[in-house]
Amino acid sequence: AMRYAKLVPVPFTAVTFTDRFWAPRQEINRTRTLPHNINTCEKTGRLRNFAQAAGLDSSPYTGHYFHDSDVYKVIEGAAYCLATHPDPALDTRLDVIIDHIAKAQQPDGYLNTWFILKEPDRRWTDLPVKHELYCAGHLFEAAVAHYEATGKRKLLEVACRFADHIDGLFGPGKRHAVPGHEEIELALIKLWRATGEERY
Repeated sequence: AMRYAKLVPVPFTAVTFTDRFWAPRQEINRTRTLPHNINTCEKTGRLRNFAQAAGLDSSPYTGHYFHDSDVYKVIEGAAYCLATHPDPALDTRLDVIIDHIAKAQQPDGYLNTWFILKEPDRRWTDLPVKHELYCAGHLFEAAVAHYEATGKRKLLEVACRFADHIDGLFGPGKRHAVPGHEEIELALIKLWRATGEERY
């Protein structure tokens, strides 16, 4: 997938910070910021939304229509930490979150807790505002990061099923629409590189 690239980035796992400026900040991010962000996703209901969409929780949806993206961003950040600092507790916590995400995914591959729980008949009807493709993009980035960090394919398979769903709806000879928030474009490039699937 990199045969067209003029430059190939160095994997971040090949770089170690040992200085007095970045190294301490990287450690604070891993030991303080990341746990705080995961706990905030828990307290604000962002994680519970996936459990509810999976039929595992009966509480009402919490938050805005783009809240799925925050969970995906936290998973991506956690994956970067796992890639350089193995952490069994964090690994297990991510497995539980990813399990709920996978169970929330719809039979056709669609995945967005706002629409699954609040507006099931309005999927893909407000692309300029409702951030469905933006959230999908952050899922794809999280899935690639988690797969590359752990070798586990569960979230990557969720991402591919959703990408296949999107590919079935949008593109040449199909629906033409523009999202209101960029993100899926660079995420699809990452998904293509990770899977070799040219459609992405």
